[in-house]
This record gives sequence, structure tokens and C-alpha cells, in this order.
Amino acid sequence: MDFRLTEEQEALRSSVREFAREVVAPVIAEHYERHTFPYDVIRQMGKMGLFGLPFPEEHGGMGGDYFALCLAIEELARVDSSVAITLEAAVSLGAMPIHRYGTAEQRDRWLPKLCAGEALAAFGLTEPGFGSDAGGTATRAVLDGDHWVINGSKAFITNSGTDLTTLVTVTAVTGSNPDGSKELSSIIVPSGTPGFTVAPGYSKVGWCASDTHELTFDDCRVPAANLLGERGRGYAQFLRILDEGRIAIAALAVGLAQGCVDESITYARQRQAFGQPIGNFQAIQFKIADMELRAHTARLAYYDAAARMLAGADFKRQAAIAKLYASEGAVTNAREATQIHGGYGFMNEFPVARFWRDAKILEIGEGTSEVQRMIIARDLGL
Repeated sequence: MDFRLTEEQEALRSSVREFAREVVAPVIAEHYERHTFPYDVIRQMGKMGLFGLPFPEEHGGMGGDYFALCLAIEELARVDSSVAITLEAAVSLGAMPIHRYGTAEQRDRWLPKLCAGEALAAFGLTEPGFGSDAGGTATRAVLDGDHWVINGSKAFITNSGTDLTTLVTVTAVTGSNPDGSKELSSIIVPSGTPGFTVAPGYSKVGWCASDTHELTFDDCRVPAANLLGERGRGYAQFLRILDEGRIAIAALAVGLAQGCVDESITYARQRQAFGQPIGNFQAIQFKIADMELRAHTARLAYYDAAARMLAGADFKRQAAIAKLYASEGAVTNAREATQIHGGYGFMNEFPVARFWRDAKILEIGEGTSEVQRMIIARDLGL
């Protein structure tokens, strides 16, 4: 199996790396400190075509694939995770469900602006009382004539309250299955629909320049035609979307882990202690070597999962492995990078302080580490 990138993939990675260093890096610390959304950066990403990477040209996309998206996410996360998660959530959770399960009319209506980065979409799955237990969804949608009437709430929804947000796809209980279990379906709710309320943004530990809100639905009415995919297939749909999303989150985690290596090497060469750069000390060298080991291995894991997905092979276990290993490696690398920086690592003006704050959520979002271990064990027949 050859994981060397093609010339086209290398060009994409290089252009995103340059963008991250020259456009994102100079401004992101201020956005992070003020908890503001970097609209100018996001619009420039749209003009670069990043939001359309894995979508067909007929809908305004770049005609690439999911692996291209992961490469872009990794390079952004080497500099900042808030920008990276904005892209990841907008594409893999926001636009991808419409691409995979939408009708021709839904695709024609929504995808062109989403691919251009002129609009953002969100995916409303998690609820205040149900996190890992997604099957416990309490939000309900009742068919009333030619409209769905939605009541309930969603929590921790990325990209759900920006000025660019145009829709949220929500999972809701739409009835009961023959065995008595909940029938779950996915429904598109356009922004501004009466009865759809976006709460103020959360005060978060990390990802402070990304957009995250709680959503409530109070007799929110949307056309019956806003059903996404088949009625009752919502659970299967979002499981597939989450499997793919875990590869993208793994790529983000790899970017953060590699960013920790980058910053630690630079600091170790410059910081003097006992008359010489601290990079001359084996204790520091071994820390950085182990950090590179984790980043490299995690990268191979998500490359493998992405290759399996694009080949049409089963990739659930490999996606869980990639997400689990990369996220835990990112947390460890962020801790070690902070240690290498000493007191400066605790100062927000240094990128590693931001990396440290951003890393932990990677072990929680889009499936906790415990859930990933459950998936791996079950796939092994246990």
C-alpha cells in the first residue's frame, strides 16, 4: 500500500499550508482571545474551494474526494483548530448529508452555496440529555398535513449560529418501528424558520474561534419535502456520516499533533538554558521524537481509513482506530509541547497554549474515546 501523495495532492497540501501560515496564523490569536468567528478567513477559504473539495463540479464542488478534504483539515489544524473544525463540520457534517441523501432538488438548492463557502450548514444530533447514546434522541417531529412540526433541543452544534449559517439538519423521532423502537429521521431546518431558536454561543475551554450553540425547536414547522433521505433511516444515515467524520477528526488531530512538534522544535532551538539551546538536551530530544512518532503513526492510520473508504471497503473499525489514536496522541503531544515551553507554554500568546486547550475535545466530539473502543471491540466480534 503506497501512501505517497500525488502531485495534485501535494499541491493542495502546500497551498493550504501556506494559507494557514500567512493568513490564519497572524489573526487567529485575537479571534481566539475575543471568542469571535473569523469571517474573513472563512470567506477566503471559500474562494480557495476548500468547502467544495469532495463534491462534484455539477454542484459547484472541486470534483475531489474525502481524502483531499482531510489533507486540507490537517494543514489548517497545524496552525489552528477553530478554523479546521469549521471546515470539517461544514463539509462532513453539514453539506455531506445533503450530498449523500438529498433529493436532486435539495442538492440543487443547497449545495452550490455550501460548496462555495458562501453558506454554512450544521448537523443537529447531540442533545442536552443524550450524548454518546444518540439512539436516545428525544426531539420529535410530527407530520401535520404537508409539514413537519418539530419540538426538542440540540446541544454543542458547530456552525449553527453564524451569519453564514443557512440550515441545520436535525435528527428527530418521527414514529415507532414495528419492534417498538424509535423511528429516527433527518429533517432540514432552514435558518430563520419560526420556532427555531439559536441560543447564545457557549463559553468554551477551547475552539474559541469556532461557532457552537444550543438549538431549540418549539412547534417549528418545515415542509414535508425537507425530509432528508428515507423516513426512518435517520439513524443509519448519521452513523455513516459519523464514520466518515471520524476520519476527518483524526486528520484534524494529526494536524494539531504535528503543530505541537513544529512549535516545540522552533522553541527548543531558540530557548537557552545552562548555556545552550534546550534542544541539545536528550530529555527534550526524546520528548519531541515521541511526539513525531505519535503524529506520524496517527497520520498513517487516517490515510488507511480514508483509502478503505474511497475504495468502497468496510472502514468502520479503521476510522475508529484512527480517531482514537490520533485524538489521544494529540492530547499527549499538546501536554508535552506545553511542558517543553515551560512557563511560556501557559501563556496564551504562544500557540501551544491554544493547542493544549483545543486538544481535549478531540477525545469527546464525534464519538468519545470510550465509544471508539466499543466500536473496535464489536467489530472484532466481542
